[in-house]
Amino acid sequence: MSRVPGLLGRLGAGLTEMGARLDERRAEVERESQGPADPADSEAGPSTGDGPPSPAVDGSGRSDAADSPAAADPSDSTPDSKASLDDRRPAPSGQAPAAAPAALPNPSAAVPWGVRVAAEAGWRLLVLAGTVWVLMRVISAVQLVVLAFVAALLITALLHPTVARLTKWGVPRGVATALTAILGFVVMGLVGWFVVWQVMENIDNLSGQVQDGIDELRKWLLNSPFHVTDKQINEIAKNLRAAIGANTDQITSTGLEGVTVIVEALTGILLTMFSTLFLLYDGKRIWEWSLKLVPAAARPGVAGAGPRAWRTLTAYVRGTVIVALIDAIFIGLGIYFLDVPMAVPLAVFIFLFSFIPLVGAVASGALAVVVALVTQGVFTAVMTLAVVLAVQQIEGHILQPFILGRAVRVHPLAVVLSVAAGGMIAGIGGAVVAVPLVAVTNTVVGYLRSHSGGAAPSVEQAEER
Repeated sequence: MSRVPGLLGRLGAGLTEMGARLDERRAEVERESQGPADPADSEAGPSTGDGPPSPAVDGSGRSDAADSPAAADPSDSTPDSKASLDDRRPAPSGQAPAAAPAALPNPSAAVPWGVRVAAEAGWRLLVLAGTVWVLMRVISAVQLVVLAFVAALLITALLHPTVARLTKWGVPRGVATALTAILGFVVMGLVGWFVVWQVMENIDNLSGQVQDGIDELRKWLLNSPFHVTDKQINEIAKNLRAAIGANTDQITSTGLEGVTVIVEALTGILLTMFSTLFLLYDGKRIWEWSLKLVPAAARPGVAGAGPRAWRTLTAYVRGTVIVALIDAIFIGLGIYFLDVPMAVPLAVFIFLFSFIPLVGAVASGALAVVVALVTQGVFTAVMTLAVVLAVQQIEGHILQPFILGRAVRVHPLAVVLSVAAGGMIAGIGGAVVAVPLVAVTNTVVGYLRSHSGGAAPSVEQAEER
């Protein structure tokens, strides 16, 4: 694919040059066929001055030119000699000499410069768009494998400092990798088990509190200044029951599809675990093997961009974990003191949703507010909303700039667009990996630009920029 632009460029240049030569040849033939018809140019006689010498005449009165084949048979003369003879003929009386036509301009020169630049950029953009389209189709075909590998990269970026520290202390790399991976997966498994256990333990109590909260919400709506009547509330409840009854088949099919989702999730978890083990143990050799697939001319730039991209990814994952942990602790303490049920599971949900920038914080905060509304009433819901907003403001203005730093800072517009695009392409998994992908791409592009323009800056200089 990389040779196509060069071939198309050389083909276009060859066609343009061939057209120019044909136009010049056509103009030359026309000038020769319609040459100057001045009678003074067609007078016979010996030439004088600087003209060519006349043919020599021998003793018999015959010239040397008479013995030549051209003089013996005028029909054997070449087209050029015929054209010269036609030029010497006098023009008919009363007819002005014909003017020679002007040469046609080069077609490429007739095209405006801006149009040519747009055309050159256009077909290159088409090639890039086609490449991206094919790449996206391939990724969508193996979406589960790609998401599992990206998740393994994120987990490896989080656990790799521990492996490096154990190896530095003298622990063999295999043992350090096994201990770190087992500890990390056990912690993540315990977190998931704790959330499920808390939900199952409190589901009965929660359902009763939800029913009481709905009754209180109904009373508040009846006494509110919105002028909601009991008939309108009953109509809304009736429509909800009708919608649930009409969509029973769809809900059943969704439940059956949930089995497939569970199987795919288990497959993705196993792929993530195996990929994480190999990346932790043999990540350096895997990277060196990947460099051999890069063309030799671009290999130095890619070799320099790789470690910087890995540092950016490690800093992002580590900073995101710290920020999510702080959010979960402070919001969990706030809703705990407000007597919101299932405060600990909600705090775990807030921690997990914090890995989706912007959108995750809004979704987890809204979940906590809804639970507070239906279980404790409007006042508790308003206080929960105040706690969530206060913690999120501290996170956005203090924690993220201080912990993540400038090396992985991404503009909020880029965050929103990347999260939206990742969610549309691959759902929740795509939204999670969108922002680190943008941060790593930003680092790689900046390094390659500085590398192609001269000496590559150091990591400290890149972070300062």
